[in-house]
Amino acid sequence: MSELVIKTAPSESRVATSELQHEISESGAFVRQQNQFATPFGSGVGELPVEAGRYRLLWARICPWAHRQIIAFKLLGLDEHISVGTANPIRTSHGWEFSLDPEGVDPVLGIRFLSEAYTKADPGYTGRATVPAVVDITTGKVVNNDYFKLTNYWETVWSPFHKPGAPDLYPSALRAEIDTLNEILFHEVNNAVYKAGFAQSQLEYEKAYDLLFARLDQLEERLSRQRYLLGEQITDSDIRLYVTLARFDIAYHTVFKVNRNRLIDFPNLWNYAKDLYQTPGFGDTTDFDAIKRGYQLGSHGRNPYAILALGPDLSIWNERHDRSRFSHAGEHVQEENRGI
Repeated sequence: MSELVIKTAPSESRVATSELQHEISESGAFVRQQNQFATPFGSGVGELPVEAGRYRLLWARICPWAHRQIIAFKLLGLDEHISVGTANPIRTSHGWEFSLDPEGVDPVLGIRFLSEAYTKADPGYTGRATVPAVVDITTGKVVNNDYFKLTNYWETVWSPFHKPGAPDLYPSALRAEIDTLNEILFHEVNNAVYKAGFAQSQLEYEKAYDLLFARLDQLEERLSRQRYLLGEQITDSDIRLYVTLARFDIAYHTVFKVNRNRLIDFPNLWNYAKDLYQTPGFGDTTDFDAIKRGYQLGSHGRNPYAILALGPDLSIWNERHDRSRFSHAGEHVQEENRGI
């Protein structure tokens, strides 16, 4: 152990460690940073080669953007071909840290802080070092942190490595509709909770709050007519909505002040969320304790005494849902996914 050198984040590092450093507008609105490392996977010139064993996906269980990659991995079987490293859900003053691993370093990459892989890729990087981040193990550099498109790569160009019977989460016939819905989900649900939570003016907070609940009301109505967002099969869009819903009552409702309703107050959204939670790949990758600790004890929580809430009751996620009422086709899809 004495020979192991554990790095500390260099004091001269310019990597941002908080959304508040560069992502708040003059009006007090949260403006999420752009993803700098967005080279696509594929076989074209300049694209990232699709090679099993070459990459490592870095994530934290608190993070919804990273969680959806893990759900896709489980559903498609890619966790057999791309290794996964897990950061502590409580973000430190130096950013995401691999303190859950022995000796406090990622066992494959040998880094203590995620920012090390970012600055190795770009020594002048000044944005936040975010998860998910895909690192090329051969170089130790981040090669893609484009959380918005990553699941689409796993679903398409990585298909040669899908396990037998893997679901088609991004079917060709539905892609235009999925893409349109995903844009709406990003702006009006996934990112809207953060725009409310990080707002530094009452006006910007209320704009985000109203946008969020207007869309949740519309989704509640949509899910009164069909089992999943695009009908009777789970798609990429369901993964994107689920990760926000799973964090809603335990984190966003209180920490981000989006408190008009709880998830459990929406009958269709709540039963839909339970349905997905009880589907392998969703609930078994959802760590409510890590989510609660990350939001309440990390910098998001503004919690100087580090008091961790005892609730809510999580047993209700395993209660019976009503989504199989829609069709036998829906039941068939669900049974297929339960075998994943």
